[in-house]
Amino acid sequence: QVQFVESGGGSVQAGGSLRLSCTAFGFAFNDYVVGWYREAPGKERHTVAGMSGGPGATTTYADSVKGRFTISRHNFNNTAFLLMEKLKPEDTGLYVCEAANPFASRDSYYRGRGTQVTVSS
Repeated sequence: QVQFVESGGGSVQAGGSLRLSCTAFGFAFNDYVVGWYREAPGKERHTVAGMSGGPGATTTYADSVKGRFTISRHNFNNTAFLLMEKLKPEDTGLYVCEAANPFASRDSYYRGRGTQVTVSS
């Protein structure tokens, strides 16, 4: 059974930091690109960061978070992390961990329920 355990969200003031974690169960974590997207009321879903699996993993970031957010992963325990620094009020939202494998013929996409991040000015 596929399951995500997400944690690390909370409320901080602008300029503060949070570290999100996402531990996945029930699928071959190493074979999946892992990342986070953000949802906020009245706004479109916003992909924040992603990281490929395997050796030589690559990372991608939304322009709005480059230089402030860092994604990493520990494949040995199926966990990904998103370090968020210099947070801004516009970073507020529900951060959802997701995993995708574009080469899988089935079960190619999973996501968690999300963790709330609130940044006050």
